[in-house]
Parts: sequence; C-alpha cells; structure tokens
Amino acid sequence: MTQSVEGSSSADRLVRFSTAERMIHRSIAVLMLTCMATAAVLYNAPIAVSIGHRRIVKLIHITCGFALPVPILLGAVFATYRADLRRLNRFRRSDWTWLRSGNRRDGSIRVGKFNAGQKLNAALSTGAMLVLLGTGTLMYFPNISRLSWRTGSTFVHDWFALAIGLLVIGHVRFAVKDPESRVGMKTGSVSAAWAHKQHGAWAAEQESSA
Repeated sequence: MTQSVEGSSSADRLVRFSTAERMIHRSIAVLMLTCMATAAVLYNAPIAVSIGHRRIVKLIHITCGFALPVPILLGAVFATYRADLRRLNRFRRSDWTWLRSGNRRDGSIRVGKFNAGQKLNAALSTGAMLVLLGTGTLMYFPNISRLSWRTGSTFVHDWFALAIGLLVIGHVRFAVKDPESRVGMKTGSVSAAWAHKQHGAWAAEQESSA
C-alpha cells in the first residue's frame, strides 16, 4: 500500500480541496498579505520613513487591492470551487449548535465540510473585501464622487482594513493550531480520522460516494 503525507496510507485519506481551490487560496493569501504589509507601511510614519519609496509601496498596495477579486472570479470556472461556495453560503441547524457548544472540537457535533466558524470567516472576509474595494475605488478615482464621500471612504476603508487584518490573524492562528488542516490545504487531502472528528458529516458523505 502506498504511503501518503503525514505517514498515513493513501487509503486512509480523503480528498478535501482540488488543485484549483488550493491555487486560488494561495493567490488570495499572497494578495491579502501584501495589501496588509503595504498598508502597514503607508499608515505608519516611522516604518514609511525607514523603507521609503512611498509611491512604489502605494502602487503595489493599489494593484494588489484591485487584483484581490480576480482569483475569486476565476474560481467560478471550476465546479469544485462553486460547490464549496454553496457549502459556505448555507448555515444549517448543526452550525448554530456548533457555535453554542463549549466543546465544539471534540467531534460530538457532526458538521459538513466547513464548520460555522469557517463560514462566518468567509462571509465577513468577503464583505470586508467588497467594502475595501468600493472605498478604495472612490479614493483612487477622486473625480467620480463628491468630497464628503471621499472623506467618508477614507474613514471606512481604514476601519475595515483593521477588521479584515484581525480576521486574517485569527484565521492564521486557528490554522497554526490545526496541522492536519494545513496539510489539507497544502496537499489537497486529509486523514480520514481527522475528517471524521472535525467534519463528520462531510467525511461520511465522501466515503459513501466513493
């Protein structure tokens, strides 16, 4: 029997993400982290002075910001990506139970491919990205709106940037605490034991359709 990642056999693993989904995730991660890094430079005077090249940093920030929706839109071409978007967009009774539970990670609550926390993170991140894109557009093209709108856009853009930064930090923190989840995003497959504990309903669905 062939061996797979993390020392488990290929028969003990379930396919979680397609190659397209993993590439889209990585593209969004690179663009988002670049936006966050350049924003930190632009909004922090000491860092900005030490790095210099403000125009270049600003150009990178703007380019990555406008490019953020591109991987998401390209993902619509792939059936696996569209299927996962539908999963993320459905909040079930088990998701509410999972949110209220104090021991949601022990596997007693059978959730689907994505738990309620992941669904909320996806919804909040997408909403924040749309707000940032809209306010960023008003800031970059000042002639398309009145002064009061541009002033308000700057205020909203700053606060939503902070909010999405906190969401990204939280996302990374949970990923660091769950090595098998990271393996799933890196290789596309996860161990069946992990899947049954963390996403029992999805694991059963995968095995029944195999």
